[in-house]
Amino acid sequence: MLPALLPSEPVFLPVQARYAGGAGPGAREGEHAITANNRWSRVQLTFRHLPAGAWCCLEARLAWAAEEEGGQALDFALVGFDFLAADGSSLDVEHVPGLARTLLDPHSAWIAGPACQPAGSELVRAAPVRVAFGVPPQARGLALTLRSWRNTQSVTIAEPRLRPGAALAAGAFRPRRLGPYPEPLRHGLVPGVGLVVRGQIHAARPDEHAARVSLVYRDRDGAEIPPPYPGTVSVPGLGANPGLEAKPGLEAKPGLGAAINLPAQPQARRFTLDLEPPPGATSLELGFCTWEEEGEALPAVELLGPPEVALEDRFRLESLCGDDLLDAPGFLARLSARLGRDPGAEAAWIPGPGEAGAAPLPLARARSFRAEAERPVVLRSEGGLTLRLAGCPDWPLPEAPDFREDPFRGAPSRAIPWRLAYHSLTWLLALAEAAPARALALAQAWSQANPWGQPSDPLSLHPGALPARAEVWIGLLALPGAGAAAPVLTGEAVRHGFALAEIVGQNTFGQSLHQLQAAAALLALARALPRLPLAAHWDGLARESLREGVPALLPEDGRFAESSLHRRLDLVTLGRALRDSLGEAAPGPLVAARTEAALSNLAGLLDPGGRLPPFGEVFAGTDDAGWIARLRGGAGLVAQRPAVQAAAASSTLRPDGLSARHETAGRGWAHFACTFAGTSPQGHADCTSYVYAAGAIRWIVEAGGSEQVETGAARHFLLSSRAHNVAVIEGREPVAGGGVHRGSLALPGATAHAIETSVHGPGCRHRRVFVLPHDLSGLAVIDRFTSAEGGPLTFWAFAHLAPGTLVAIEGPRRVQARQGGRRLGLVPFAIAGRVSGLETVIGRGDRPGTMQGFVVGRPGLLEPACTLRYAVSGRGTACGGLLMAVDGPAEDSLARVLAREELGRFVMEF
Repeated sequence: MLPALLPSEPVFLPVQARYAGGAGPGAREGEHAITANNRWSRVQLTFRHLPAGAWCCLEARLAWAAEEEGGQALDFALVGFDFLAADGSSLDVEHVPGLARTLLDPHSAWIAGPACQPAGSELVRAAPVRVAFGVPPQARGLALTLRSWRNTQSVTIAEPRLRPGAALAAGAFRPRRLGPYPEPLRHGLVPGVGLVVRGQIHAARPDEHAARVSLVYRDRDGAEIPPPYPGTVSVPGLGANPGLEAKPGLEAKPGLGAAINLPAQPQARRFTLDLEPPPGATSLELGFCTWEEEGEALPAVELLGPPEVALEDRFRLESLCGDDLLDAPGFLARLSARLGRDPGAEAAWIPGPGEAGAAPLPLARARSFRAEAERPVVLRSEGGLTLRLAGCPDWPLPEAPDFREDPFRGAPSRAIPWRLAYHSLTWLLALAEAAPARALALAQAWSQANPWGQPSDPLSLHPGALPARAEVWIGLLALPGAGAAAPVLTGEAVRHGFALAEIVGQNTFGQSLHQLQAAAALLALARALPRLPLAAHWDGLARESLREGVPALLPEDGRFAESSLHRRLDLVTLGRALRDSLGEAAPGPLVAARTEAALSNLAGLLDPGGRLPPFGEVFAGTDDAGWIARLRGGAGLVAQRPAVQAAAASSTLRPDGLSARHETAGRGWAHFACTFAGTSPQGHADCTSYVYAAGAIRWIVEAGGSEQVETGAARHFLLSSRAHNVAVIEGREPVAGGGVHRGSLALPGATAHAIETSVHGPGCRHRRVFVLPHDLSGLAVIDRFTSAEGGPLTFWAFAHLAPGTLVAIEGPRRVQARQGGRRLGLVPFAIAGRVSGLETVIGRGDRPGTMQGFVVGRPGLLEPACTLRYAVSGRGTACGGLLMAVDGPAEDSLARVLAREELGRFVMEF
């Protein structure tokens, strides 16, 4: 049977329900029926009086029909979140913890299909729905929309309610409070083309004059063009110029230049500024600020996200292309005509090989740091080409490809990364070194086969391919023999630049690596096309995006938005590649400083075998130590480590993780690492997961998270708690949240560390304690769950053993693991309650919701491996864990530590 929802007080119930698209009330009170009508069938529930600045959890029950055919879908149904201010106006918040940014609703979360639900749900055709999210500090209400998506039959949602949880961590929402001195945003202009700036402000109370935006236009020499400007007002003697920062002893200019009023009626007010630059203007400085000056009572007014910046609508990519399938030179000609230039004027925009070659290619530079001397394309003796992409088997390229090729369509885990790599065209840069004419011919063939609006493969527009391909056009333009192909290459570069500018200007991918990659590629295009009228505009967009995104993704306090260490390494690699491109101009110094700090942190997390702890997304088959060494300019980190002569131990505590290592001559190294980073909507449920190695043998591993597994049941499994060494309440997946280190306890020969988490939702408190002997000859992991309601409580915990490990259950309370002539004993135990189950699982794959006993082996592929599962049951509180040790003396020593009273108090206290 499915477990009952764990209640807690207070509970927020919907105050209003609205239906559309065929949805309606269900057969019982509190039930809502949603028909199979993709996107349109929906129920909207309104909630009031939410706890601002706290975690909240949506709880409901999903039920489906026996005839349902969409059970395998990971996007079976959609939950949309529209947060409301006190007066009911919608808040356009840039980022909400636990939710994903979407177009249909401001923020969303997917509900997986029936086959992906926990064991037992298939018997009753119902499963619990739980979505945790952070409530923005400005929010007082919520319009929650439950939509049909992949369901083929009607489904019902019963008893939806919101339960408040713990307070959010500081910095969960980035404050953008406006004051009298604005921080200027600098943007380049396209001569004769207007600029559109969009955003939203929120005021604590409605106000017709809540804030203002100040403007200063400058000419090509940087001199200010005096106002008045079209559509603005000038108020002499008030405020400060947007380019003037408040500094002690610095006198303000007598006027604010020009300003546009920003009302906040209602409280959350969206604004659109249609700016018409004066003649001769080449750049613009924008500053958002209050009308009040320093010393006056300042109202509580803030921007809810970075302003979106775009060219006027007639210069949007969709408008330029229209319904025509333009080739690349045709696109250049249309752009030239739209700018009012004479026919053929676009030829002046084509760069010479020297100009294109002088532009740094940060994404290509980042790829060279990531892997040594890759050969993605091989020129065969008879003249044919063989591609080696995304870790897939060699594939012979047809003599005349139509770019619809999908040689691995039968294996999605290979097909998707291969298609992305294929359409990124980065392999053409490698081919150009040996056969430049062939590379240019293939580039032109791709362009002809992919007119904008009708791609040969929709994945070619994926953010994993688009920015990289934009750099390829520049690299090919730098070839001495590119002359005849230059119009096509330039047209594609410009067309890709428009697409990237819209991604960057609209902050499409928010705080993510994709957004920074788009900005980096746009910066490269602006450098390579110096005579293009849009070059300065693109350069400004890219720099502002990097100035905004790098601090969010590489924060000073070490609390990264990205939980995966390998993803952090990718971010650092891009930052290192950008350092040379940006130089000393802003935001170059910022990027360099944040990159260097994060790189030092990652270098310190390498285990003695040269790997980063494999939490979150993992790049299978990479040499982490070599990668980091290349970033630091060294030959290798592991090889440089001196031989260990005596026992050496160290440990590191980070804001979102813990690691320890021990090295002894003749005994081999030992290593432990755990993560308690915050979880994201598309991320891994790995908060408090850990890995352990002893005697230079990796014993406890992660199932993996290869970036090459992007879809299907395998992806669902790798993201779930079942693929990680965590503990979960029976029948319930963890929700969004994170962990906090609650202290350490020194013990004889060991140290205990306590982690408190919020990933099990309101109504349940969870603490995980790791007991680490100083020599790491073993470890103990202890979990304590406490239910707010009391009653029966059972949790399961997992430990994934490395592939090739032989495992034997020697009794109801003991497991023996053997590998490489060494052994590891594993013993589950209870402190409060009883051990109520012990089993090993290898290769269970009957349905996505119960998959277990797999790890990522070769890139993109799962292979069976043993997973140990143990359960602890209690009433009100269940507390227990797993002891593991490499030999009998180590086990006895650790058992004595676990019996100490001070450890019992440390585990049981909250």
